[in-house]
Amino acid sequence: MSMTLSTRRDLAGTGISVTGEVDLKNSGELRKELLAALAAGRPVAVELSQVAYIDSSGIAALVEAYQTARRQGLAFTLADVSPAVLRVLKLARLDQVFDLVRSSPADPP
Repeated sequence: MSMTLSTRRDLAGTGISVTGEVDLKNSGELRKELLAALAAGRPVAVELSQVAYIDSSGIAALVEAYQTARRQGLAFTLADVSPAVLRVLKLARLDQVFDLVRSSPADPP
């Protein structure tokens, strides 16, 4: 399965929806999209509900974007994180680092 990215920009910032599998073959594309969104100087939210798999290169892209956002004083959130992604984030204890949000306030992360 491949990865697809869908980006939308509005007054609140940039939203990037990621679908499929994020691995070494395509994590560079994710990294490029995340850093380009942050270069605009606006908050970024990454929607991950449709990600079936993510490896360390995908996590590294998210961490680099998070660090870039912090340096720029921008919000960087991971929204609707899939169970597969959450498992990896928890394993690396990154669930305590990233701002994880859900679309529905009734379902805490």
